[in-house]
Amino acid sequence: MPFPELHPSLLQALTARGYTEPTPVQEAVLEPEAAARDLLVSAQTGSGKTVAYGLAMNETLLAGASHLERAKKPLALIVSPTRELALQVQTELTWLYASAGARVICCVGGMDARREQRALETGAHIVVGTPGRLADHLNRGYLKLDDIRVVVLDEADEMLDFGFREELELLLKATPPERRTLMFSATLPKAILGLARQYQQDALRLALSAENAPHADIEYRAFLVGPRDTEHAVVNALRFVDAQGAIVFCSTRDAVRRLHASLQERGFSAVALSGELSQFDRTTALQALRDGRARVCVATDVAARGLDMPDLGLVIHADLPQNKQMLLHRSGRTGRAGHKGLSVMIVPVQHRGTAERLLGAGKITAVWSPAPSAESIHARDEENLVREIVAMADSPAEEDLAAGRTLLEQATPEQIAAVLVRIRRERLPAPEVLEDASTFKRSAKPAKGSYAGKKPFGAKKPFGSKPSFGAKKSFGDKPGFGDKKSFGDKKPYAAGKSFGAGKPFEDRKTFGAKKPFTGGKSFGGEKNFAAKKPFGAENSFGVQDPSVSRESFGVKDLFGARKPFGAKKPYAAKTGSSPKEVFGGTKAFGGKKPFGAKKTYGKKKIF
Repeated sequence: MPFPELHPSLLQALTARGYTEPTPVQEAVLEPEAAARDLLVSAQTGSGKTVAYGLAMNETLLAGASHLERAKKPLALIVSPTRELALQVQTELTWLYASAGARVICCVGGMDARREQRALETGAHIVVGTPGRLADHLNRGYLKLDDIRVVVLDEADEMLDFGFREELELLLKATPPERRTLMFSATLPKAILGLARQYQQDALRLALSAENAPHADIEYRAFLVGPRDTEHAVVNALRFVDAQGAIVFCSTRDAVRRLHASLQERGFSAVALSGELSQFDRTTALQALRDGRARVCVATDVAARGLDMPDLGLVIHADLPQNKQMLLHRSGRTGRAGHKGLSVMIVPVQHRGTAERLLGAGKITAVWSPAPSAESIHARDEENLVREIVAMADSPAEEDLAAGRTLLEQATPEQIAAVLVRIRRERLPAPEVLEDASTFKRSAKPAKGSYAGKKPFGAKKPFGSKPSFGAKKSFGDKPGFGDKKSFGDKKPYAAGKSFGAGKPFEDRKTFGAKKPFTGGKSFGGEKNFAAKKPFGAENSFGVQDPSVSRESFGVKDLFGARKPFGAKKPYAAKTGSSPKEVFGGTKAFGGKKPFGAKKTYGKKKIF
């Protein structure tokens, strides 16, 4: 059916772009019951949602006018989860509202924020952007939402998954309460329904497809491969499937970098998309895909969110998706706008159970088979080469015919044809030889770095189910410290003599078999410290020899036996002190002879 009655400028734009009839989601939003109402729409990816909400808000923006007035404050705000999707939305709305004189600007992370601020100050009718950048411009006062008539949340479920709820609520609260709110999403989880109840009024729910249902235009296949053949299977899948464009999904940035380098080394025209790339690099990669300079895109899930590539006919899951929603979103990159697509899962044998659960949860029926072999790829190449060369010979130019006649004079037709086939074949990447996946059991040892197939901790017998330390021979029951011979076959500690069972420490010879300190001479043959008399002729520390004069060094009165310092008159208390009463004029400490007056070592006087 053709488009219903639309604004002339929009109908003119649709006709110029080749739109003859609306898609189901576009037809639903143009129904009379959906006019001027809040909408909660669930539709499959690639169903034309961008044009759908562009058409749905035309009555609100134009309000019966033939042309929009000069741009001042924004009239419509479109919020998208990723930069790529926001840029695509800007492109779509620009051509759709070009005849109506609308100015559409985009505000996304990774772009020049000052340029965006100048564009907002100049004025725009429609602002498209990511939640974080739009919230930043709002907080800085550059984005003014006082005159907003309609707000669109595109891929609302993904924005919540990315943690943008706070930014979304900030933007919605800054808009007038009488605005229209349109929510478009592939799925409608509870979080989206809660957000709709909070910020929508009398919303019309349009379910254009069963939630989480597989896309009818996408064929699913599962290639069973050996534990270490994932990368080789990706190569063979790209070689076997004749698709104009393909996207390969990996779970991490490192995996994207590694696989992208491997494909380029093999001769594939491939680009990479991951969060570590700058916006310029991402834009360059997407442009290479659009103009045909690149055929393969290796990407993470976040980087590829919202990509709209009409010629993308093949999706390869090099790493299995984490859940059914991710499986459906990945696969939704193909089969768009009525085109057929193919989604291929590379399944190592040890992960077959995981793949089956994913397919079952998504209600997807996949065709299981081994990955394409090198032989099947060579056979397919031969068919394609013959078809391509025959097609090229349909309308040759005159100069080409002249060159052909010259070649026939010097070589046979078979030789010329063989050379032509070889030249065409050399441009193709070589297929890989794969291991036979049927020779591996499902419980086969997984690839290095994977825990699949290993027994979990709970699968082992617990400590209590096998002889424990007390049940089996423990340290005390089996030959251990107590029974078996330990180091050097000596008798163990408890069974034989202990360290003290030989000669006691004080009786055994110590270093160098010398007598201990208490009985013999110490180092150098001298008497040990206990055998020698101390410096003061004392027998031991603190025990004086009565035969030795108290004038020796070590036989002074103990501190407790002589008068303490406090017993003397303090130095400051003496008046008229004579030279004898000061230090140096009296006998040292307590009237004794001064230190230098006694005899010391060698009976020499010191000082």
